[in-house]
Amino acid sequence: MKVDQRHNHRDNPQDLYYQQVDMDLAHYALLAFGCFAGLLLIWRALFGLSCYLRQVACPTNDRQQFFVPASKWIAAARVHFLYAPLLRTRHHCELRLSRAINMGTLPSRSQSCVVLGILAMNVALCTVNVPYHTDLAPAVVRRRAGTMATMNLIPVVLMAGRNNPLICFLRISYDTFNLLHRWLARIVVLECFAHVFAWCIPKARHGGWDAVREAFRGSWFLQTGLIAASSFVFLLVHSPSPIRHAFYETFLHLHIAIVAVAFIFAGIHVEGHAAQKFLLAAIVLWGIERAARIARILYRNGSRSPTTAVIEYLQDDLLKVALHIPRPWHITPGQHLYLYIPSISLWTSHPFSVCWSEDRKMLDTRDTEKNNNEKCQQETIYILIRRRTGFTETLARRVRRSVNQTLSVHAIVEGPYGAIHSLDSYGTVVLFAGGVGITHHLLYLRRLVRGQVDGTAAAKRITLVWVVRLLGDVESVEDWVGSILRIGKAREEEESTSRNWTSARVLRILIYATGVCDNTDESSHIGLDQGEKQVFSGRPSLEKVLAWEVENQVGAMGVLCCGPGGLSDDVRRVCREAQSRSRIDFFEESFTW
Repeated sequence: MKVDQRHNHRDNPQDLYYQQVDMDLAHYALLAFGCFAGLLLIWRALFGLSCYLRQVACPTNDRQQFFVPASKWIAAARVHFLYAPLLRTRHHCELRLSRAINMGTLPSRSQSCVVLGILAMNVALCTVNVPYHTDLAPAVVRRRAGTMATMNLIPVVLMAGRNNPLICFLRISYDTFNLLHRWLARIVVLECFAHVFAWCIPKARHGGWDAVREAFRGSWFLQTGLIAASSFVFLLVHSPSPIRHAFYETFLHLHIAIVAVAFIFAGIHVEGHAAQKFLLAAIVLWGIERAARIARILYRNGSRSPTTAVIEYLQDDLLKVALHIPRPWHITPGQHLYLYIPSISLWTSHPFSVCWSEDRKMLDTRDTEKNNNEKCQQETIYILIRRRTGFTETLARRVRRSVNQTLSVHAIVEGPYGAIHSLDSYGTVVLFAGGVGITHHLLYLRRLVRGQVDGTAAAKRITLVWVVRLLGDVESVEDWVGSILRIGKAREEEESTSRNWTSARVLRILIYATGVCDNTDESSHIGLDQGEKQVFSGRPSLEKVLAWEVENQVGAMGVLCCGPGGLSDDVRRVCREAQSRSRIDFFEESFTW
């Protein structure tokens, strides 16, 4: 005969009291998450207001010296907490045991404090007000751990989504939320262990493990709970960084499938319990996020003119992709998209930074016959892809086998995402790029130069420091960089009598080719006017570059880095070291998975 243990101790007043305590503590945890998000929102709002006021005040002020001095307390907070790695200088540089085994990255000091705070909160709420010296203790611990695990699924699901609204409101990167998602999920699994063992151990103590097996055989309620807990444990076991990096696409699809299994059986297990509402909220959030992604895809690609990708193979294993999108797209610096190419990789998607955009009017012959030469507007967006493994390697092989090493295929675009940083309010902007990381900076350069000309951006000094292995990467973006420089030159020709402005005085581009010669300081100028673009051999001295910018700083300084983890960590280090001398805001673009 099957026994359902769902409603044990229902009529026990003490048990009802502790059930209410469990729900209250879960609500307190949600309130703590909400209060923390609220404080971050206030801080971000004040920071955004400060940037806006500075942007309004600075375009007509050539010196902006009021914004240069560093605040003693803010500088200390940035050096020791906000910008600080967990230990010394390593943060985004991957920990590798070998070329094939990647152990991931270390969190920053601020991220570590948030993770430890969440862990401490969960430990405290799971252990407080438990009657340890009574027979109710195992039941209270079991229920408390299960309730907290179910409650934590809400932020776990929210932080995993690409359409997480907190990314926009709090201006916190998806990369950070992804890290918090992983650690919160580990806490959920630990609470699942506590939930299961708080039932199994007392049962085994009184009747042996045979009694445990018999109880599982006779209760669908216990069986569904065991399947749900086992699913969560499997999610933990198959998601360590070496496995995730080595088999990412397999990991991702299996991860989604097991999450669905865990939610289904957990829903059956908690049916009729107060904690059911937490699970339902997590499932609703998961469904909304999936629906939002589908809606984005349908809107962006749903047209009689399908989205197409024209892919050109460049030297040094670079792919230049021109995406012709039927829907209008408001391009903002820092955006990225997810690209699907069904003929290459079925339904899997991969993130890429939007590096350039242009509008073009194309004549649709079908519309011409029906609507008397009616023109339709189509957006062209460019991305650069470095050949790696998996999807990019398969794509590169297909392109190389194509005629003229150019391939045109149907594609699906999901986005836009990102664009959480604005540099319009900084008088001095320094952009560090490593290799294909230049894709993140080109639209920032165009916006800043155009804003300086139009009087909508505060930038008076813009410096791009680009570290490449070979000069083939430079040639791949030569036309785009040239068009950025021509923005200022065209305006200068129009207003040469009324405004003494030249792009060379505002924009400097320093390119360091590490694959040419590593130990020389010789430089040469290629392609453009003297002073606008310089090419050096060897690695840059980041300390000297930033010291020069600080010495000649105009207004507040914003530093943005996008590149390999080692470069990002080095730029972070020199920015921390310079905090006492100047006001420097450091931003980093990264995507760890």
